[in-house]
Formats: sequence, C-alpha cells, structure tokens
Amino acid sequence: MSRIIGAKPIYNAQFMGRKNSNSTSKRKFEKPHSKSNNRDQGVTAKKHLGQHFLGDEDVARQIGDTLTLEGYTNVLEIGPGTGVLTKYILEKPVDLIAMDLDRESIAYLNGSFKLEQKISKPEKFQVIEADFLKHPVASLFPETPFAITGNFPYNISTQIVFKTLEHKERIPEFTGMFQKEVAQRICATHGSKTFGILSVLVQAFYDAEYLFTVPPTVFIPPPKVDSGVLRLRRKENYKDIGCDEQQLYKVVKMAFQQRRKTMRNSLKGFGLSDRFRESEILNKRPEQLSVQDFITLTSDITIDLE
Repeated sequence: MSRIIGAKPIYNAQFMGRKNSNSTSKRKFEKPHSKSNNRDQGVTAKKHLGQHFLGDEDVARQIGDTLTLEGYTNVLEIGPGTGVLTKYILEKPVDLIAMDLDRESIAYLNGSFKLEQKISKPEKFQVIEADFLKHPVASLFPETPFAITGNFPYNISTQIVFKTLEHKERIPEFTGMFQKEVAQRICATHGSKTFGILSVLVQAFYDAEYLFTVPPTVFIPPPKVDSGVLRLRRKENYKDIGCDEQQLYKVVKMAFQQRRKTMRNSLKGFGLSDRFRESEILNKRPEQLSVQDFITLTSDITIDLE
C-alpha cells in the first residue's frame, strides 16, 4: 500500500498540526551551520560523498518525528553530517547509532557534539565511521530490531533501500529524506509513470507513505532539486507475501526493463507455456499491474514452470 500525503512543501501546518502563515517562497529558514555566533564544527560538505547538510531546525524536527517507535527502540541514522537531525532523535527514548564516511563529521559527533548534547551513557549514542552499503548489518544492535532514518546522500539512496530490503527481518521501519523524484518512485501507485521496480519491490514488503516535500533552500549547499521525506512500515505478512521472493525480483525487473511492451513480450525469457501465455493479465504493460498483481503473477509463473 502506498499513500502520498502531500505533493507541495509542507511543514508544521500539516505534519505537526501547527498554523503556518508563511509560504515556502517567503519563509526564512533557520540555518544554524551558517550562523557566525555558533561554534565552527569543522565539517564541510563534500561533493564526492553527495553531501547536502540540512540547515533547518524545523525540518529536522519533523524528520525525527517520522519515527513511530513502534516495535523497536534502536535507530540507525545514515549520514548524520553535522548532527542537526541527530539531536532530535536523541530526544526520543531510543539508542542511536550514527554512521558516516566523513571523518570530519565523525570527529565532530564524537567530540564537541557529545559534550553539547550531554551524552552520559555510551549505549545511548554511538558513532561509527563506515559505509552502510558495506557494513555488516548483523553487527548493528545484534539480534534486535532497529529503524533506519537519515538525510540520505542522493548518490546511494536507492542502494540503501535495496540493502534494507535484504535485511527487512531486522528493520520494521525506515524513514528519511531522498531526492523528491526517488521518494515519489518508491511511493508511487500502479498506473502512474513513476511506478516501477523500486515501487513494487518496496511495497511488496512495506507500506509506503510520501510525507512532505523539502525545498533546496534548507540545505547547505543547496541541491538543484526538491527533496522528499517518506516512511516505510513493514507489513505484517512480510515473511510470506504469497510468492517466492527471488522469483518476484526476476519478474519485476524483467517486466520493467521493457516497460513499453506488454507483459507477454517482456516475460518471453521465462519460457512460459503456450497456455499460460494466453493469460489476460499478460496483455497489460507493467505499470498497469498493482503490487498484488505482480505477486499473484509471480506465483502463477512459478507453478507454470514446475
């Protein structure tokens, strides 16, 4: 299931239930990193890491509030940067691991940030210098569930999602900020042009909600596009969705590699029986099938190939 809650930039008005009298074009965003009276954190955004540091306290607070804390008490933040979101997560009754590749960020978070936040219990907040895509998930909060959140680097955001899917048994919730186009693709419903591989594979296991849009002006440096914040909550039946998981991946990827063709033509490589190839569902194009349609089709293909 997917829900798109808002398509325009929204802040306290809709997400937090507060009155918002200013439009996003007129609003003066709070940028603590650029204030001369704040301590220099010594952390600069690096292009090769895809970094755009969040510079608006209100947006950071709202992203922190996307965490429902239902079914977990541990959180992994990917790409904490200068800790703007981190401090709002730390206000919650959770244990937090902040993971980053940026050594400047690691040094700041382990140093003056911990002092400013008055972190007294080591288990409350850990900082790890690592690449999430290469780091063993089993070492994070061993044998206990945890949520993932963050202001994700654009260049690896979809890879982060796919690794989350690989470890969904440990991750009941996933929230955070993506390039808007990517967030919309993850949450898209069938029949839309943005519905694709990412939409189906995520929504087979998670309920996806597009929460709100964030303009470039709240970042340092500002990106060239809008960002989008979403939430994924794992489905109760994630262990048994109704078809073979690996077969589903094959069907979905093969279908959308030729999205302009009918499913009958896209799935030729499976060597389906002549009888099965007459199925009415194969007359459709992949974006016309719902997530459940893909699950049912995959199950039927598995039976046909036996």
